[in-house]
Amino acid sequence: MERKFFMERAVELSLKGSSEGKGGPFGAVIVKNGKIIGEAYNQVTSTNDPTAHAEVMAIRDACKNLNSFDLTDCEIYTSCEPCPMCLGAIYWSKVVKIYYGNSREDAKKTGFDDAFIYDEIPLPLSERKIEMIQLGQKEALKVFEMWDVNEKKIITNPALK
Repeated sequence: MERKFFMERAVELSLKGSSEGKGGPFGAVIVKNGKIIGEAYNQVTSTNDPTAHAEVMAIRDACKNLNSFDLTDCEIYTSCEPCPMCLGAIYWSKVVKIYYGNSREDAKKTGFDDAFIYDEIPLPLSERKIEMIQLGQKEALKVFEMWDVNEKKIITNPALK
């Protein structure tokens, strides 16, 4: 199958989900070795879950189907450039390539503007709109110390790939 087919499927899913009132006009497909292994459309409003974006839902579907949290060697086709949350999920899943239809500028014109999140991320914690307060570090560090010496740990960090 070719790239055009997979992108058409992502767009088809975006139309299906939005026309059925499931969520916003976004769809995504995860492909491995030329085969769709996961797909989804946006389900934020139908599930009352702000994380139920098409890309996140497609990642969940693909991981379930592969019985793995690692999507190395997979590509994602999404009807729109991923938002910061979805982009983070894509990196964590270890997808190797992103194909997208609409740009974030296109999305902004339709009322889906993520610029404020992109603007917040590089700010020092003290300057962000949502207050961030560190609490309980001493106790939390103990768990990290235990994890650090755990011989059965599985490293999932994409930076350590």
